[in-house]
Amino acid sequence: MIKLTLKDIAKHFEVSISTVSKSLHDSHEISHELKSKIQTYAKENHYKPNKVALNLLNRSTKSIGVIIPNILNYFFVQVLYGIEKVANERGYNIISCISDHSLKKEAMTLELLSSGSVDGLILSSVASEKQTSTHVGKIKEIVDYQIPLVMFDRVIDAIECDKVIVDDFQAGYKATKYLLDTGCRNIGIITPINNTKIGRLRIEGYKQALNEREIAFDDKLITPIEAKDDLEFILSFILNDKNIDGILALDEITAVKTMEIIKARGYHVPNDISIIGFTNGQLSRYVTPALTMVSQHGSYIGELCANKLIDRIENISTQGSFDTKVVKTSLMVRESTRKIPLG
Repeated sequence: MIKLTLKDIAKHFEVSISTVSKSLHDSHEISHELKSKIQTYAKENHYKPNKVALNLLNRSTKSIGVIIPNILNYFFVQVLYGIEKVANERGYNIISCISDHSLKKEAMTLELLSSGSVDGLILSSVASEKQTSTHVGKIKEIVDYQIPLVMFDRVIDAIECDKVIVDDFQAGYKATKYLLDTGCRNIGIITPINNTKIGRLRIEGYKQALNEREIAFDDKLITPIEAKDDLEFILSFILNDKNIDGILALDEITAVKTMEIIKARGYHVPNDISIIGFTNGQLSRYVTPALTMVSQHGSYIGELCANKLIDRIENISTQGSFDTKVVKTSLMVRESTRKIPLG
C-alpha cells in the first residue's frame, strides 16, 4: 500500500500543504467544513503523520545539517568553512555528514537529519542524472514537510528549493580558452565527474572554446575515470595515442596525480604539456610546478548557502519564492601553464 502524504491530500483537495497540516491539527484558521472533509479523507485513506518530521516544525534546534559527497575535495572543505562561519555568526551549529558518493548513504543521512535533528538542510547531492527518479521523491518529501533545504553545486533540477551553483560552463570555457591562448591545440580532459551535470557543463564550455578557434571536437580526448581506476595506466594510453599538449583535470587531486605521472614519464610541465585543475586548494599551490587552477570560491558559496537557509528558517525570505544564485569562477594562473604570448 502506498503511503499517503500531506502533499497527496493537498493535491486531492487543491489546497496547500500548510492548509492540510492545519486541518489535521484542528486549527481554527481553517473552516469547519474543509477541516471535516480533510480529516475524514485522511482517516479513510489511513494517513499516518511523519511524527519525527513534524517535530521539526514545532521546535527549533538551532542546528543545520550539511551533506557533502566527500571531504577529500578541497572545494567542499571551503564550502564547509563558509557555512560554519555564517552559522556561528547567526547563532547556529552545523552537523556535517559525508555521503561518500553513495546514493544509499545520502538517502539514509537525509532521513536521519530531517527527523528533527536540525532546523534545515544544505545538500550537494551525489545523484547522477540517471539516478534521480527515485531519489527525487525522497528529497521532495522533506520539502513537502516544509523543512528548509538549500542545494549547492551538485543540484537536482526537479527539486524546488533555493540553490547556489557554479557557472561550470563558463569555467570549462575560460580554462580551455586560456590553454588555447598559450598555444595549446590538443587539449585532453580527465574527468572523475563524468556522470554529473557539472562535469557535462564543463565539457560543453570546453567545446565552445574549441569551436570558436575552429578546432574540431574529438571525444577520444575526453577520459572518464573512477576511484578504482589506475590513472597511470590510463594516462599511458592517452600520451601514446594523442599528441596532447594541454590537459584539463576536473578536480584537484586528479590534477596533482596527472602532473606527477606526466613528469615521471619525462615530459616537462608546462613546456611539453600544460595542466589546469579545478578547485584552488592547498595541494595545487605547493606541488612543483604550482598548478594553475579554476577557483570555484567555495567559502563564498558556503556563506551564501548558510545565509539563505537561515533566512528561510527564520522566515526572512519570501515563502515559496526560490532563488538560484550563480557564482562565477576565477582562473588562478601559476607555473603549470605557459604564459600568453604578448602581442
